[in-house]
Amino acid sequence: MSERDVSGQLVRYLADAHSIEEQALAQLRTAPDIAGEERLAGALGAHLLETETHERLVRERMSALGESPSRLKDMIMAVGGKGFVIFARSQPDTPGKLAAHAYSYEHLEIAAYELLARVARSAGDAETEAMAGRIREDEERMAKRLADVFDETVRASISGLDPEQLQKRLVSYLADAHALEQQSIGLLQRAVDVAGASALEAAYRAHLEESHAHLQAIEERLEALGAGPSAVKDAAMRLGAMNWATFFKAHPDTPGKVAAFAYAFEHLEAAGYEQLLRVAELVGDDDTTMLAQTILAEERSAAAAIASEWDTAARASLAAVKAL
Repeated sequence: MSERDVSGQLVRYLADAHSIEEQALAQLRTAPDIAGEERLAGALGAHLLETETHERLVRERMSALGESPSRLKDMIMAVGGKGFVIFARSQPDTPGKLAAHAYSYEHLEIAAYELLARVARSAGDAETEAMAGRIREDEERMAKRLADVFDETVRASISGLDPEQLQKRLVSYLADAHALEQQSIGLLQRAVDVAGASALEAAYRAHLEESHAHLQAIEERLEALGAGPSAVKDAAMRLGAMNWATFFKAHPDTPGKVAAFAYAFEHLEAAGYEQLLRVAELVGDDDTTMLAQTILAEERSAAAAIASEWDTAARASLAAVKAL
């Protein structure tokens, strides 16, 4: 193992973390104003202050190592953050969409700091490892705060809907789930090929099989309700799945990147099924309720399987760039 190679990879992970915080800041500076639900707005506002601290800590740590953040990465991520806020604002269920995507983003940050801590340990940098652990704990608490307001954000998202409109919203949420499963399949197919370790590959293969079953079950449920998937939503999500290949090709430490994104995506799906479950219960649709409960449990299990292999993902990433 080359100490210089590991140190260089550590700097790259710090730059990635800084860019992730910049995107979070771009979202959080506007998100509380459009949240549409008091507790969600409060959680987002409080996390803005935490995120400002995280950005400063990462920037200062890079400075201590004689480095600085990547302006290009930061700019790209900040633009992406602003784009997400525009997307959430355009949706009829803004509180739900905002909560779901913020929940997923917190888990992307958790993954990033899990990996950063391990790379720092390999580089013998105890200060960076401790910083990563501290920030990860903040992200975990924020994810918990978001999960705690799923009830409120769903109620805010369906406020004022009559029974017929609520039924249509249920179908819309099923169509959202179908589109997410389409993208999940695309991501997992790519993940299998670039896993970098047998344990990770096995986790991705197992959930890929589950995801195909999820897709079929959702299609059957939509058909039973006299509806079908949304061609527009599915096409948009398939395009996103296609872009995974380009993204991972541009990053030589692919095993860590794919693990982090798969982990975050599982939580995006979990949030979607949490919302679908609540709407199905309100409609009184027992079949959709049971389907959402079953798939939700499998999404959470898949996320836990990935999280159990952070050590493996970090080692595979370092090996991929010949730093291990």
